[in-house]
Amino acid sequence: MNDTRAVAAQVLAAVALEGVSLREALAPAQAGIADARDRALLTALANEGARWWLRFDPALEVLLQRPLREREPALHALLVIGLVQIEILQIPPHAAVAATVDAARALRRAPFANLVNAVLRRWLRERESLNAGLDRDAATRTAHPAWLIGSMRRDWPEQVDSILAAGNAPSPPMLRANRRRATREELVAELASHGVDAESSPWLGDALIPAQYAGFARLPAFRDGRISVQDGAAQLAADLLDAREGMRVLDACAAPGGKACHLLERAEIDLLALERDPDRIERVRENLQRLGLQCELRIADAGEPSKWWDQRPFDRILLDAPCSATGVIRRHPDIKLHRRAGDIAALARGQSRLLRALWPLLESGGRLLYATCSILREENEQVIAAFLREHGDAQAMGFALDFGHAVGAGRQILPGEGGLDGMYYAAIEKRA
Repeated sequence: MNDTRAVAAQVLAAVALEGVSLREALAPAQAGIADARDRALLTALANEGARWWLRFDPALEVLLQRPLREREPALHALLVIGLVQIEILQIPPHAAVAATVDAARALRRAPFANLVNAVLRRWLRERESLNAGLDRDAATRTAHPAWLIGSMRRDWPEQVDSILAAGNAPSPPMLRANRRRATREELVAELASHGVDAESSPWLGDALIPAQYAGFARLPAFRDGRISVQDGAAQLAADLLDAREGMRVLDACAAPGGKACHLLERAEIDLLALERDPDRIERVRENLQRLGLQCELRIADAGEPSKWWDQRPFDRILLDAPCSATGVIRRHPDIKLHRRAGDIAALARGQSRLLRALWPLLESGGRLLYATCSILREENEQVIAAFLREHGDAQAMGFALDFGHAVGAGRQILPGEGGLDGMYYAAIEKRA
């Protein structure tokens, strides 16, 4: 199929109505489009469609006499994309309407072309009143699920508005310099020679901040492993873990491998990287190969050490625990569609299970760094507080950051603070 909007509608229907991850649905669709501008449009339509689904999906209940969601899912998603083009991407209305009608035909839904045209033109006629109606409810105003808004209000009453706004803003790009192969100053100059303006982060030791997205994978510095794409909040893990030369280190939940690679760029360490998903561990392997790094990779559940641990203790353990990912919604907007309120307690139990299983593997005097990309206290502060109460040999280590909030024994970065994703960190030392 050559129509970019039609392809985007199929991607969005899979994500919003079938529960497929945006990354999983979008990648093969991107691969099927040769023109770079069309790929960029597809990416924008799919991402913004997922980001604003919770606003414009309810709008269609007003605009349609008979729902299309179940009987014509791709067409329903196409209408959401039509509204996204008008309201979010600011495509001229006449162009957005005409292109969306053409996309209906490309989907082999020509009998519905007049309906698509009528729905979008009605939106344009009644735009002001329809938007005002959507703005009266917090869920449709902010395009976030009601349960998550309630959790944010409970946990972050003073910051909830800024968190919600950050969730609807596309994430800015950030790069990580591989200090084994180049300095940041060298990379800034090289990027400039390829038309990419970038500057060194003032508070992150290896971070480069580009002025714009630039298709980084095409750059020689990316292909030969001198730069990687990684948000600055994730780059903090290497600083806080403080893995030094010769140490034995465990990255307990390693995929996709950004933090493991950063640790290996920083120091000559004996690193074991675990990942329970065989498909995801391939991404770790690919990153290691591109960067020219080596470590031991193993497919295993970190919570079952009896199946993989060789009884040699670790000086450092990084537990980047599976979580709700509510701190990276701006980067992965489908989280708003797929996560449910009932998931959080189960995730917290899993996080506690991993902590308890890994603690005996840590050397006396060693450090465990607990990390999540969640902003919910139930997964962060409460998990660590319970762990510290249960383990008398565990001591929280204080640390300072230029941004974020002290939360119990750890520190929470909220989405957008310092230009970063939302991340929680707690560093715990085992008393000798």
